Amino acid sequence: MLKTLVVMPTYNEKDNLEPIARRVLATGVAELLIVDDSSPDGTGDIADRLAAADARVHVLHRGGKEGLGVAYLAGFAWARERGYDAIVEMDADGSHQPEALPGMLELLGESDLVLGSRWVAGGRVENWPKRREFLSRGGNLYARLALGIGVKDATGGYRVYRREALDRIGLDNVASHGYCFQLDLVWRALQAGLVVTEVPITFVERTHGVSKMSGGIVRESLLKVTQWGISRRVRSAREVLLHGHRLPSVRETSRIHPA
Repeated sequence: MLKTLVVMPTYNEKDNLEPIARRVLATGVAELLIVDDSSPDGTGDIADRLAAADARVHVLHRGGKEGLGVAYLAGFAWARERGYDAIVEMDADGSHQPEALPGMLELLGESDLVLGSRWVAGGRVENWPKRREFLSRGGNLYARLALGIGVKDATGGYRVYRREALDRIGLDNVASHGYCFQLDLVWRALQAGLVVTEVPITFVERTHGVSKMSGGIVRESLLKVTQWGISRRVRSAREVLLHGHRLPSVRETSRIHPA
């Protein structure tokens, strides 16, 4: 059995943290690391109480809110230093269903990165306004066209990495946040030739608290994807001029797991 750690960043999630933590532990397949960015609502205190009551729960307190990507990188480093085999991204707001985790871990036997996907056959979202769905679908379509990838939900935040995959994709110079952070890591995995598998999930919109999504995060994502897409085309054109052939497409390294 893989030694598995769920990394769960938190900021003002006092109403959501304990229920989702208990559901993670109930799966029996993972420990939990809560990465709290000094939440002013007392989320960090709840995390400490959960850790005191169960040795499978760990807490990493950080000095302040620096963004989702930075929090995940801190959690990844903590997990890699302690030799976990599989490292999971999961939101603290209940939108990601921990009950899907055992099945995702099974797929890690033949994959380097397993993505929980809302936009493949069998995947779905609950309680989302049409505007949010349009934004997510449109952003993922733009990423596929700009980067030449086959991944349907590269911005999704429910995913499982092999530790070796994180070792290979170069985390030291990752500086993106939010949706862009998720896309950045998928793009790096594909460029490194890793096997990426998508599995359908049900995404449930939070019932407590406020979403951290903002216009700034969306703009950052669009700008970064455009830059990466231009860079990819420049490199491909250079290969044609120098060697008479294009760079191989990363599309072939991704695949969809059936529902």
